[in-house]
Amino acid sequence: MKSFAGYKRLSAMLLMVLLIGCSSQEKVADTTGNLGLEKRTSPAKIYVEMGMAYMRDGQSAIAMQKLKKALDVDDEFSEAHNVIAILYEQLGEGDRAGKHYDRAVALDERDPFIRNARGSYYCRRGKFEEADLDFQRALSNPLYPTPWVALTNAGLCVERTGDNAKAENFYRRALTANPKYATALFQMAKISLQQQKDLTARAYLERFHSKSKPTAASLWLGVQIEKRMGDRTKAAEYKHNLFKDFPDAPEIQSLYEAEKR
Repeated sequence: MKSFAGYKRLSAMLLMVLLIGCSSQEKVADTTGNLGLEKRTSPAKIYVEMGMAYMRDGQSAIAMQKLKKALDVDDEFSEAHNVIAILYEQLGEGDRAGKHYDRAVALDERDPFIRNARGSYYCRRGKFEEADLDFQRALSNPLYPTPWVALTNAGLCVERTGDNAKAENFYRRALTANPKYATALFQMAKISLQQQKDLTARAYLERFHSKSKPTAASLWLGVQIEKRMGDRTKAAEYKHNLFKDFPDAPEIQSLYEAEKR
């Protein structure tokens, strides 16, 4: 009986030690942010949506009016700060944009969409370390529904620093997450051509054209790939479409310069 009572006391002591140990451990940070919560409703949301619609239509003046109204209604609505920052940047007001990006992050620091937007802004300003930090914070949110966007933007950013190997890694991760993401497909076609992997470049470009309408840049890339591979017919087809669909594009000048060599 004594041994049984001693065993019970020992078990109780061990349990208490375990409980104390558990309570003393640091809490694991929740990286999901507001994506893991029921969204806060704001009367400003309707103005933000209207502003975004006008931005898509190219009506920047009216879009600005709606977004300023959104902030008048609710200055703590992070989405309003994020969208007006994008608009200010489009209008060439970089410093104003930065203030609103910072305000959006301060209001919702774990929002991956805001982090991705500010990361892209930092990259365009040449602040590559700050950009990388924002992209990584966006990707750390397990509820981020479109991680391939931030991965591709991170790749575009490090490519600007000349680190093509790291950029390629980001693009491959983006395509692992979404094999149909056109921007990553196009960037992989470009990098593959630079690496003289012509067949791979052709394959990525064909995948790009199967998911997205041809652009001046993609048609010009097609000309370069097919010339390298010796397919004059295919190169001529890309060239014809480039002249037909994008007669004023900068790629036309690049084509002329290439033909003079």
